[in-house]
Amino acid sequence: MPSPPNLLGLLTRPAREPIRRWVLGAFPRAGHGSLDYDHPHGDPGLFGPDSATWRVHSDFPGMLAGGLAALTLQTLHPLALAGVWDHSNFRGDLLGRLRRTTAFVGGTTYAPRAQAEALIEHVRQIHTHITGHGEDGRPYAADDPALLTWVHVTEAYSFLQGYRRYSHAALAMDAADRYYGEVRRIAEALGAREVPASEQAVHDYFQRIQPELAYTERSRVVLGLLSQVHLPVPAAGLSRDLFLHAGAALLPGWATELLGRTPRQQRQARLAAHALWTVAPVFRAALKDGIASRACRRMDVPAEQLQHWT
Repeated sequence: MPSPPNLLGLLTRPAREPIRRWVLGAFPRAGHGSLDYDHPHGDPGLFGPDSATWRVHSDFPGMLAGGLAALTLQTLHPLALAGVWDHSNFRGDLLGRLRRTTAFVGGTTYAPRAQAEALIEHVRQIHTHITGHGEDGRPYAADDPALLTWVHVTEAYSFLQGYRRYSHAALAMDAADRYYGEVRRIAEALGAREVPASEQAVHDYFQRIQPELAYTERSRVVLGLLSQVHLPVPAAGLSRDLFLHAGAALLPGWATELLGRTPRQQRQARLAAHALWTVAPVFRAALKDGIASRACRRMDVPAEQLQHWT
């Protein structure tokens, strides 16, 4: 992996357009272009431009690294992993799963309210058909409130950590609690219950659930496929490993230990985190026409507002 200065040299102004095309093409924010982020005018969606959620989710490097960290964490819950193992085409289309997660998060964050609610209902209906038994014989269901809470907390935690690590923006004092308090509404709309609504509550939740977690052979298989996922990167220096290791840098210490990550892997994560932090501003410059900016125009507010905390 190139050193941070070399990466920054790769991402000069001429590279911004390839980065923009890559992000909008490789990670489309709406299924088949079905969401209209421009209309109706004045519709704030589920959160609106003053929310912590609009700010955190507008940072693409943090969201991509956070998404990879969340997938890693989710492999540690045997029943949540069983649903993926039995009902997902992850073996042949792990990137597709990442894309679908990106589209759902983008849509529920920035789309007008009616469209965001329809997206949530669509996912609720899918969940009703995902049932089975884990390796130990225990039954699972994708609409189980406990599993929904697990998936939500791992994603929210990872996205927030990604923002903290790569956005170059200092969080306001109450921003983390605001963020957790806002995004739990999506989890609850999907059927989750007792969703942590503050940073302390998330910390306590992770403490409580750790006895239920395990690094299994299935975990190894999925993470092995994740380490080989094809990311159609726009510049040679933006390797798959850069994002994967930068995502690993976001994992809580207990997860790093449970995953058995070696000192070498942890050093790679630290180097990748510094490299991604170095090039992150280029993504912001390249993505001025992303869905966050479109949602801001719908609300007649400057997109630059999302770079500041009030």
